[in-house]
Amino acid sequence: MLVRPPRWISTKVRKFAPSEVTSINPAEADPSAGGLARGDVDEIWRAVVRLYETGLHPAIALCLRRRGEVVIDRAIGHLRGNAPTDPPDVLHVPIRYDSLFNIYSAAKCVTSMLVHLCDERGLLHLDDPVAEYIPEFAQHNKGRVTIRHILTHRAGIPAVPGKQIGLEMLADYERILALICAAKPMSVAGRRLSYHALTGGYVLGEIIRRVAGKDLRAFFHDEVRSKLGMATFDYGVARADVDRVAENAFTGAPVVPPYSWMLERSIGVDIHEAARMSNDPRFLTSLVPSANLVGTAEEGSRFFEVLLRNGTYDGAKIFDRRTVRRAVAEQSYLEVDSFLGAPVRYGMGFMLGSNWFSLYGADTPHAFGHIGFTAVAVWADPDRDISVSLMTSGKPFLTPGQWTWLKVARTIARVCPQERP
Repeated sequence: MLVRPPRWISTKVRKFAPSEVTSINPAEADPSAGGLARGDVDEIWRAVVRLYETGLHPAIALCLRRRGEVVIDRAIGHLRGNAPTDPPDVLHVPIRYDSLFNIYSAAKCVTSMLVHLCDERGLLHLDDPVAEYIPEFAQHNKGRVTIRHILTHRAGIPAVPGKQIGLEMLADYERILALICAAKPMSVAGRRLSYHALTGGYVLGEIIRRVAGKDLRAFFHDEVRSKLGMATFDYGVARADVDRVAENAFTGAPVVPPYSWMLERSIGVDIHEAARMSNDPRFLTSLVPSANLVGTAEEGSRFFEVLLRNGTYDGAKIFDRRTVRRAVAEQSYLEVDSFLGAPVRYGMGFMLGSNWFSLYGADTPHAFGHIGFTAVAVWADPDRDISVSLMTSGKPFLTPGQWTWLKVARTIARVCPQERP
């Protein structure tokens, strides 16, 4: 019988020889097409293998485009069957380079760009009050909250006080929206920087539905997915495709106060429950605008390639150049986020890089992207002409080995030199 280890015990996955569990897209371009040498690609992939060898991730996938060419599209590990709590005789299902991962909070970039697209078309204006489009949102003096406040995590509603959003509620979009509209703000709009982990996405998704006349999935499909030829990159999956999504697992050292309090305040549940919920079909098939966009690593990179190319891809125009530039323009400079407890440089829907403190490697002042629970990252760096998607299925928090995750981005930034001043 499988016995779940106590929460205070550090947990890691069973490690296999990298050669046994690596999947490479045979269509990877020659590194020289991206201005790299074979040794450069090997060095970046070694950084991914070292991350796998920490035992913190059942599966990892990386897609790297440089100069528009896919020079790395690989995965290592197992789709399912290698969580720390799995019995030794469980079936190990190998990961593939085209397997599906949830990008979690990195979905905020996509949802935000759809809002920017609505602004581009004159369907809304970013400095309009949210209540102009969702009148019921004005409850408890939230009438001055603007769309820009939501995009920049300054709306004062980082969470719904006293409410825990469980699996049953996640499947009830209207109920969650009603709770957010009825919530009392935790701070005055515009005053405090506080990461809106879930709430902001529902508000933005509802605004899009009301101004575009179609729900978020349909709008995304018609305006982005179909034009980019994406087969799977979408909010959630069909129930028949749930088993195609990489299974997540809590790994690493236990989360202790005050970090555990911060995490629960941000997402509403502890990290063990969050990891468990993330595998549940009710979550994977729901519409969670800021937390459950599912696709391949290549598709994540492809979306950021569009932004890197100022809104166009393979001849198709998705966004206007000015729309992209505005979305990634700096809105806060390394101000301490009161919910995350760390300094974050935000655009309107994006976490930005910097010269010093950056998620995207050293000297990345123009990089833009987002991280997702807890070690997913998608980003683009115009200075290096790269778009990157790093997917993982382990859910560690502050634990030994996490530095190895940051070193993947640092290695990419170092190996891919800047190509513009």
